[in-house]
Amino acid sequence: MPSPDSALSDALSQERAHHDACRAALDRMVDGARDQVVVGENVSASGADAEVLGRQLRTQYKELRELPPGPLFFGRLDFAADPRTAADHAGQTYHIGRMRITDHPSAPPLVVDWRAPVARAFYQASAGEPQGVAVRRRFGWSPSGRGESDELTGLEDEHLDEGGSGGETHESRIVTGEIERPRIGPMRDIAATIQPEQDDLVRQGLGVSLCVQGAPGTGKTAVGLHRAAYLLYTSPRRIQRAGMLILGPNRAFLSYISEVLPSLGETGVRQSTLGDEIARHPVTVRDSEAAEILKHDARMADVLHRALYACVRTDLATPLVVPDGSYRWRVSGDELQRIVLDVRTEGPAHAVGRERVRTRIVGAVQVQAERRAGPRTRAWTQKISRARPLTALLDAVWPSVQPERVLGDLLTRADVLAAAADGLLGPDEQRELLRDTPRRAGGWSEADLVLLDELAGLVERPAGYGHVVVDEAQDLSAMQCRAIARRSSSGSLTVLGDLAQGTAPWAAGGWAGFLAQLGKPDATIAPLTTGFRLPGAVAELANGILGQLDAEVAPARSLRRDGEVTIEAADDTAAATVAAVRTARERAGSVGVIAADADAPGLHAALSAAGLHAAGPESLGAGVTVVPASAAKGLEYDHVVVVEPAAIVRAERRGLNRLYVAVTRAVSYLHIVHREPLPSALRPA
Repeated sequence: MPSPDSALSDALSQERAHHDACRAALDRMVDGARDQVVVGENVSASGADAEVLGRQLRTQYKELRELPPGPLFFGRLDFAADPRTAADHAGQTYHIGRMRITDHPSAPPLVVDWRAPVARAFYQASAGEPQGVAVRRRFGWSPSGRGESDELTGLEDEHLDEGGSGGETHESRIVTGEIERPRIGPMRDIAATIQPEQDDLVRQGLGVSLCVQGAPGTGKTAVGLHRAAYLLYTSPRRIQRAGMLILGPNRAFLSYISEVLPSLGETGVRQSTLGDEIARHPVTVRDSEAAEILKHDARMADVLHRALYACVRTDLATPLVVPDGSYRWRVSGDELQRIVLDVRTEGPAHAVGRERVRTRIVGAVQVQAERRAGPRTRAWTQKISRARPLTALLDAVWPSVQPERVLGDLLTRADVLAAAADGLLGPDEQRELLRDTPRRAGGWSEADLVLLDELAGLVERPAGYGHVVVDEAQDLSAMQCRAIARRSSSGSLTVLGDLAQGTAPWAAGGWAGFLAQLGKPDATIAPLTTGFRLPGAVAELANGILGQLDAEVAPARSLRRDGEVTIEAADDTAAATVAAVRTARERAGSVGVIAADADAPGLHAALSAAGLHAAGPESLGAGVTVVPASAAKGLEYDHVVVVEPAAIVRAERRGLNRLYVAVTRAVSYLHIVHREPLPSALRPA
């Protein structure tokens, strides 16, 4: 009987040989994709068809060629031999990886894509419900390797029995090691470690809009990104036709998540911030806090709608005379007023409404012409539609508009604002808007760009995406929600957030009303409360802060009983921070120093003076990063030094929420340095 050590050695040798075969097959897939590009360039087809085919082949080749280095599989499923238990998979063995690898499209795959239906058992099977699986195998790979076969360092087999009799369920040291592995650089995918409750959310179909309320460390961002990859796999044509958009809170966060989808074999997805999506102009003006809050208020949608459609004037619909050779066609003022009112009632986009009015006036003229002279040609219709009297009438009753002109008048002319805001905004609110607004020769604030996007959407509705993923959604205002809703009106949404981490003045108080503002009132709300990355010691401290927040969310529950929290009082917080960073650098992993925005530059200088090179949050892979508290959301570091919590709390209206965000960025060790008295939420009971 072979010893356990020799059996393990034999199993590792067999798996390494299989990995070599997979690598060779992948190389052949890349070569085949390149050859198809060459053939596709010479294919006999119409210009449009050839262009589409060529683009598809080039994209396929690019995706295969640019796959990041790494192991080609991370798990294996051995199904039971009995068809009554395992159905069509009886006796089959499948290796599970990030993409399908095969020697030929019709041949059984050497590696099954983690998104394939059969792979779901890898995440969901248990001793109680084995789903036909006899053995689930997980592979351990060298964390610093590039996916060479000799970097396969270990494996675990979990034997599952039908009904749970004799089956085993245990905590995987490979999964635990991967989850707790030090983090330096961009966020990694979690395809190898997806938990059952996460898998349920990842595999929701394209027609479902989903809102994930995720406590810190529960993997809500990873769930959202893996759902995006799943939808690209299950509905490629629909998504490619309409596109997919990933919205993050800032560019540092987007840099942090940028490699997740490419590592899963998915490229071509737009990753952006909402600010970048609506950036019609550079931001050169800063609003007062009161004006900014007003501009993000849902009432502004009605104010803008009134301001825009104030230019539609039925009273200027005077009788129209259109010359047509020796004829003069007349349309009465009453009929013109009826046309304008009918179109106005139908509520089309402003630009569409203008053309609809034009078309109906031309139709009224055409009826007269055909009664007298018979059917009219298309050229005649086009000539009448461009007639100067008709265009002049349109300019009077339904003029073309520019969003900038409408908003400029609204924010600089008290009479225009008073008419549009009557019954919606009080006199004091109107004065606040007029006082801190861009002048005609001035610029635009961040909030102005949201208003301009609303107006642009009223003038001409934008094409929507097939699916939009919105992270850190709890900080979106009502007007920002409307901007996203316009981009997802024909598609579905994945909304990711945590009400406890809401830091904006208009942060969401609950998900139901928020989802209604996004145009998805029927979206499924799913909580994630089990923390896989957040250590137990940090979760306990964070839950103390959570108890003082105005957020009805469940406390984070950590599966990890490790982690350390140190609270240090110091007369010189800069010196104490330097010492804390030096200590943290003795351990593996990344270090993040989080402080109030005003204090971050001074701490950066102190670290540099001490010979500790520190980067900003936009620099990935740095050993030490200084992060202004306002930019910390969504990021994580193995070691976090939070400096002067009282200053973080004091810096903004929802400062305690900001502190909650700061302390939950730590995935191993948290060190709090303070000179001022600690906020009550951090004081020992």
